[in-house]
Amino acid sequence: MFRPFACLLALSLGLSAPKAFSAEQAVPPNPSAPSNPLARAPEVAGTPANPPLTLEDAVARAMQKNFDLRIQAFTTENAREAVVIAKSDFDPVINGAIVRSLSQDASRISTLEGNQSEGPRRDNTSARIGVTERFAATGGTVNVSTNISRAATNVTNQLLNPTFGNGVSATVVQPLLRGAGRTVATAAVERSKLGLNIANLNYTSRVLTVIRDTENAYYNLVSAREVLRIRQLSLELAQRLFEENQTRRSTGVATDLDVLTAEVGVANARRAGIQAEQTARDREDALLNLINAPDITERPGPVSFDDFREAPPSFADSYKRARDRYPDSLSSQETIKQLEIDLAVARQNIKPQVNLEAGLGYSARANDIGYFEAVQSLPAEHGNSWNVGLVYSIPWGQHADKARFRSALSNLNSQKTRLDQLEKNLVVQVRAAVRAVATNLASVEIAAQATQLSARQYELQKARFDAGLSTSRLVLQAQDDLEIARFNELSAKASLRTAVAELHRLEGSSIERFRVQLPQ
Repeated sequence: MFRPFACLLALSLGLSAPKAFSAEQAVPPNPSAPSNPLARAPEVAGTPANPPLTLEDAVARAMQKNFDLRIQAFTTENAREAVVIAKSDFDPVINGAIVRSLSQDASRISTLEGNQSEGPRRDNTSARIGVTERFAATGGTVNVSTNISRAATNVTNQLLNPTFGNGVSATVVQPLLRGAGRTVATAAVERSKLGLNIANLNYTSRVLTVIRDTENAYYNLVSAREVLRIRQLSLELAQRLFEENQTRRSTGVATDLDVLTAEVGVANARRAGIQAEQTARDREDALLNLINAPDITERPGPVSFDDFREAPPSFADSYKRARDRYPDSLSSQETIKQLEIDLAVARQNIKPQVNLEAGLGYSARANDIGYFEAVQSLPAEHGNSWNVGLVYSIPWGQHADKARFRSALSNLNSQKTRLDQLEKNLVVQVRAAVRAVATNLASVEIAAQATQLSARQYELQKARFDAGLSTSRLVLQAQDDLEIARFNELSAKASLRTAVAELHRLEGSSIERFRVQLPQ
């Protein structure tokens, strides 16, 4: 009479055995669990009842609030302000001054009469205003200024007292050798513009890295929750086996060793479930920290693997995209341009300093009427002055200038070598990423088949056990094989997503994939 009952039980368990697993499927608690504490389901939290969190949502939140991106944004803003600072070197500079001076000589005593007289006193007031500007085309500077003055004295033989004057002047200083030309004059501006490009590329690199890290953190959470579900499935199977052995022992079919073996299986499954829960919660915190969630106690809602349908990538296509868009290589190219500017300036600075200096001025006729009359008389009645000359200087031996040139040349060659290294490394990285994607595509398919076969193997072994043709140890071994197969399939899925995320980072295609808007 026992064999028909065993066959019926085997058939019911075979129909109820799980065929596949999913992140959204939770295992219902077993209402008939025995009172033994080892047989109770682990007190673990399931998926929180929050709205589902998609990968696109996680990436969007990371783009808005990730700490690394916010810090890099400040660096980019500083680089933008550096361009403004460099350009301001060519803004006109307004300068002015008002000076009041008074000098009083000591009193004098006449040697003939012995009378004491007041010493000469001079009371002067002058005001000056001018504009200085530097030329970007030549590196020279020009200054135009005008001034008015008033001078008074107590000297009795002074014809005009006080006297008022006015004048205008212009001076030009133009380097002819060292410091001459547009390249040297605009070196700081061009370097700052390239620095802004580098900052933007570094920001792009940071964006790609954050997207990759967010994808990995998201899929790590999916994997951790899948592991928890698998552990729960294993615990339920172990509980069922334990209950059946207890029933079979009461009928004299199973031994105490069979019950003890099943009880050990339940204990191991409980321990694994508790560890899986800890890992899942750690993965939740890692994702929340990456996307900078306002509340770290918030638990992400249901997460799942995406429906991956991409064809195996081509190395030629992937490498072409990576070579054209890889931020590190592009940033290195911009740095080379900066160092080329430094080398050009250093080469120019080896030359001696030869400046052409010229000036022209007009002064109004002095009068004793007032400031306005002095200004008014300048166009018609004026004096004039001019000057022109060359100023030459050169350091003895030019040791520092030559050393700066050699250092600039060395820095340029070093950066070119680094660019070659980056390009070589990029080839290796893209090749490895393409190979990883292709390998994991095949692994996912094979692992899925292995899971199906392991599930069928477990069903058959359990049916043999129910029919009295197998042992608890063999059933537990088949259960372990099924669990390992599920873990292998899960690992293959996660590895595929990780490889794809890394390939997209190298290609720079993650930005278009997640529709990320980069700052201009």
